[in-house]
Amino acid sequence: MPELTLTGDAEADRLLSDNGFALLVGMLLDQQISMELAFVGPRRLAERLGGELGPAVVAEQAPERLEELFRDKPALHRYPGSMAKRVQALAATIVEEHDGRAERIWEEASDGRDLLRRLKALPGFGDQKARIFVALLGKQCGVRPEGWQEAAGDYGREGYRSIADVTDPESLELVRDFKRAQKAKKG
Repeated sequence: MPELTLTGDAEADRLLSDNGFALLVGMLLDQQISMELAFVGPRRLAERLGGELGPAVVAEQAPERLEELFRDKPALHRYPGSMAKRVQALAATIVEEHDGRAERIWEEASDGRDLLRRLKALPGFGDQKARIFVALLGKQCGVRPEGWQEAAGDYGREGYRSIADVTDPESLELVRDFKRAQKAKKG
């Protein structure tokens, strides 16, 4: 995968670029906290796990221990208990259904619609989160099965709508501006 620049933290971005599971964890954490904090979370979790972040390592943790790692300062999420459970469920699903290789989710997708279906089957990935992840894979990671833009919906279009469009601090601000404008429309 190409080198991602989602967080402003070189180590975190390198992990996200090299580790499909880390990228999924960042996407899972991306709710009710800032985007860059969500995507730095996998690096912090890897450090707390002794340097390795893989589905088997996370799935094998005692739930109480994983929650403790999420709560350690700085906490990995605003809701460390529930997010620790979601990340562990994601890890277990990848171990059980994808032989422990997160990349199989997109490498084995027959087309964009199948990729979207595979992502929506993951714990914590609803329709919107799955569409954003399809867009992130297509726009920044070169994962472009036929129909990926349609599967990504509006997130597959040009513009600055989500983490899929963040490539530097300026684009991060443009995404934030878009989100603020969307929130203001909803009133």
